Amino acid sequence: MTTSVAMQLSPEKRREHQLLRLNELLAEIRNRPFYEERLQDITLPLTSLDQLPTLPLLQKSELIAENQRFGKIFDLPQRDYVRLHQTSGTRGFPMAVADTVSDWNWWLDCWDFVLSAANVTTEDIAMMAFSFGPFIGFWTANDALIRHGAMVVPGGGMSSENRLSMIQEYNCTVMCCTPTYALHLVSVAEKLGFDLAASPVTRLIVAGEPGGSIPAIRNRIEQAWDARVIDHTGASELGAWGFGSPDGQGIHVIETEFIAERLKFDNDHPEGTAAADGEEAELVLTNLGRYGGPAIRYRTGDIVRGYRQHDQDCNFLWLDGGVLGRADDMLVIRGVNIFPSSIEAIVREFEPTCEFRMIATRHDEMDQLQIEIEASEATAEALSNRLRDRLAMRVAVGCVPAESLPRFEAKSRRLIDRRQL
Repeated sequence: MTTSVAMQLSPEKRREHQLLRLNELLAEIRNRPFYEERLQDITLPLTSLDQLPTLPLLQKSELIAENQRFGKIFDLPQRDYVRLHQTSGTRGFPMAVADTVSDWNWWLDCWDFVLSAANVTTEDIAMMAFSFGPFIGFWTANDALIRHGAMVVPGGGMSSENRLSMIQEYNCTVMCCTPTYALHLVSVAEKLGFDLAASPVTRLIVAGEPGGSIPAIRNRIEQAWDARVIDHTGASELGAWGFGSPDGQGIHVIETEFIAERLKFDNDHPEGTAAADGEEAELVLTNLGRYGGPAIRYRTGDIVRGYRQHDQDCNFLWLDGGVLGRADDMLVIRGVNIFPSSIEAIVREFEPTCEFRMIATRHDEMDQLQIEIEASEATAEALSNRLRDRLAMRVAVGCVPAESLPRFEAKSRRLIDRRQL
């Protein structure tokens, strides 16, 4: 099914397609280690998507096991997997995710929707402005662009100045990066006297942060680059699940590859209640093509405002404004998901009881994270190295005098967010 055909499916045809794919997946995984117990009381096959809520919800905490690096849903024999990546980690440790050959091809199928939205052709040359580290980042975009017939210029491990030079030298027409980095390059270009608007880039595919669907950020990028911004959303545990609407005001969920639910949770309804069009709710997704790592009714933690009834050309579920926020306390620093609890878990490996705080700032349009800790210089240096190794990003750690940081009788507030100042 082509992307254009998929986007025009009627609601009835879409649900029929989803039910068929879901039943095929459930039949395949019901006797696998992770899902055997979770599905034991479920009568299969399902006869309607209305039965989806009978399946248990899945939270990220359920994927993590002590002394086990891989998420529990990746439960095929190791020899079946050919790709390995990591999440940014909870409890101070990243979780490994893995993909089979067919899983990886499914990722690329999902990316075809993003590339279609960006009007990518074999004439395009794409600059990949990300680190090519263990996080999945734009790895799938890289392979999808190659499969699409576009030329790819790898921009990992180089300075911003060098990336700008390569964009000009190789006549790059597409840029793949985080929204923050796109803005950072604006600052770098101004300092260098580089005319960014005159560069060959006509489209920027952005991901990793919500900025691509936030009008103020999107408009600033588009004006500075004189190029169109195409937003993209995904998750290591799920896959590439969304692409930006043509008007730039929201995200479409790829509903031929994912089943989307919008649920409201409270103490009286721990299993969630369905949200109406336009209500803010948590996005719950089921991926339909990742057989090596199936996520059934996965709570993304993303807060969205979804619409079934809309005037978009694509018939998929539309999320006005994209991802509006997080249900948890996650930070996104330079495209890397950082949990304060992850930072604390690492700090406590060095100083079990000392006080510390995290400070999020913004410099030259790039988000930064630094830590102040009541500890010795040697401890600060060791902590900085450990954070770099665990999070795959540099975090400045500075020492402050003992008893100089605030104490709280109630829940500690160790995160200071100064990015809006």
